[in-house]
Amino acid sequence: MTPWRPRLGILLSGRGSNFEAIAANVLAGKLACDIGFVFSNKPDAAGLSRARQLGLPCGALPSAGVERALFDSQVTQLLKDNGVDLVCLAGYMRLLSGGFVTQFPQRILNIHPSLLPAFPGLDAQYQALMHGVKVTGCTVHLVDENLDSGPILLQSAVPVLDGDTLETLSSRILKEEHKLYSEAIAWLAKGNFRIQGRRVLKT
Repeated sequence: MTPWRPRLGILLSGRGSNFEAIAANVLAGKLACDIGFVFSNKPDAAGLSRARQLGLPCGALPSAGVERALFDSQVTQLLKDNGVDLVCLAGYMRLLSGGFVTQFPQRILNIHPSLLPAFPGLDAQYQALMHGVKVTGCTVHLVDENLDSGPILLQSAVPVLDGDTLETLSSRILKEEHKLYSEAIAWLAKGNFRIQGRRVLKT
C-alpha cells in the first residue's frame, strides 16, 4: 500500500510534551507527515503557546459550559477547515463524542500512560504504584467513543522499580511516550495493517 502522508490535527489541554516530541520529529524530517492544526480547549494551554512559537496553525475554543456534541462539532469543523485527516490526542482532557469519532473513522490516536486495558482513565501511574505491579508502560490506541477502549496499535513496557515515586515512574513512562507516539503515527501512515475485532494486525 502506498504510504500516506497525513496532515495531523493535534489536540491538547496542557503543556503538550507529546505534541512537542511529534513536532520535533516532523520538523526534523523524521516523520513523514505535516501538522495541519494544533487545537486546545484551554486558550492558555502551554502547548498552544509552544505551537505559536513554532509558527504552526493553531487555535482554541473554551469548552467550559458548552454542550459536548456542539463543542465537538465546532472542533471538527476547525480541523476539517485546516485539512486535517489524522487526529492525535496529546493530553486532551475530554472524552470525545460519537459524532466526533465518526468524522475521523480509524483516524484518531491517543496515548495513555499504562499498558491498556490495565489502569484506564486518570492517574494511571498512581494506579500502577498502588496496585504494586512490576511492569507498566504506555499504549497508543485508536479512539472510539468510550474511555481508553479502542484497538491497540503499539505498547512499550516500563519496569516499576522498588524505589519509584509517582514522579520518577511518570518521568520514565513519558520518555517512552515521546518515542512511541511518533512510531505509531509512522506505522499508521504506511497503511500496512488491518483491524480484526479489537486486534490491529500487520499486513
